[in-house]
Amino acid sequence: MPIRMQTLKRNASFKLPFTVLGELTASTHPSRLAARLDPALSAATLVRLQNNQRLQPRLAKLLLDDGIDLNGSVWGADLLHGHDPRQAAVFAGSIWHARSLLKLVSKPELTVLIERIGAEAHTFGIRHQAQAISTSLIADPEKLARQIEHDGLACLGVWLDGHSLLDRHRVFLRLPVGTAAENPATEYRHAADRLFSLVLAHLTTEVPAI
Repeated sequence: MPIRMQTLKRNASFKLPFTVLGELTASTHPSRLAARLDPALSAATLVRLQNNQRLQPRLAKLLLDDGIDLNGSVWGADLLHGHDPRQAAVFAGSIWHARSLLKLVSKPELTVLIERIGAEAHTFGIRHQAQAISTSLIADPEKLARQIEHDGLACLGVWLDGHSLLDRHRVFLRLPVGTAAENPATEYRHAADRLFSLVLAHLTTEVPAI
């Protein structure tokens, strides 16, 4: 359900609703918060901080302190409709490597691959095999899974470049620090938008994670 900005209590410093700031902080990957606060903080401590409603607005400001004008920002719909960006990237990567997915047919290999990327992503990639990008075949399921995630995250990074800084941050904050989405190579620019149009069409039919 879309957020109705006029009905929510606002934080005067942010011009964004308290509920929005809480959602952003709670959904942030712990490594992002640790990088801003202290890398030595334990996972349990980070979770407690993220779920502390009193601290959430202050943490949101810290997480978004990257040249974003929060006073003039409009909090629209999430670009990924609330879904996990890593999962969205895996869907894109599965299309990228659909030719390899088709060649991986033995049960033991499929079991390893599906444990890594999920049955839904495997099916999604094969269903869109006509849009496959990579012509290099990867026979090792572990290597294929890693490459699917890497190339999908790179496509995500390219696709995000076409959106506002705030919208990009809302997605990046849900990813761990240091993924391929942060510095994608130019080779992904010709296909990222096309692949993510297919991914988004699929995600709009799914129940969001947040």
